[in-house]
Amino acid sequence: MSRVGRKPIEVPQGVDIKIEKNTITVTKNQKSLVQTIHPSITVAYNPEQKIIEVNRPTNNKLHRSLHGLFRSLVSNMVVGLTEGFKKHLEIVGVGYRAELKGRNLVLSLGYSHSILFKPPEGIDIVLENPTNIIVKGIDKQLVGQVSAKIRSFRPPEPYKGKGIKYKDEFIKRKAGKTAA
Repeated sequence: MSRVGRKPIEVPQGVDIKIEKNTITVTKNQKSLVQTIHPSITVAYNPEQKIIEVNRPTNNKLHRSLHGLFRSLVSNMVVGLTEGFKKHLEIVGVGYRAELKGRNLVLSLGYSHSILFKPPEGIDIVLENPTNIIVKGIDKQLVGQVSAKIRSFRPPEPYKGKGIKYKDEFIKRKAGKTAA
């Protein structure tokens, strides 16, 4: 049995669960997330105990892998609506900075032009200071995707570490040229 898949998902107060055929909808305060489940995986919600259980029909390799996957996806939906997800990004480099204009993020990263990034719906961008960016949202996949997109504008380089990096990311440094 999958260690991840067999753990029940506890549903906090105020979260509504709706399961129809192979679609699960999780709703809280007019915000909702929808996930389509593989037809062979069954999702059961027990409203008295406030628990969601994900089950698989057989023990073959495909069903075992889908079991843990869909349990994690449903769990991320519940956590996203109750707590939310966020990623911290740091900008390293002289003259590199970020600013907000409305909802849009304007990045100055050493190019001849500024980069204007428009976040998708459901994503909030917060600046602690001009070099620290926080990407927040209820959808874990979308938060990660937007963070990766922002990082891709100037990935950190290995010599001085200049660029945009995740807060907890370690940049393996290389030695520069040495005079002969």
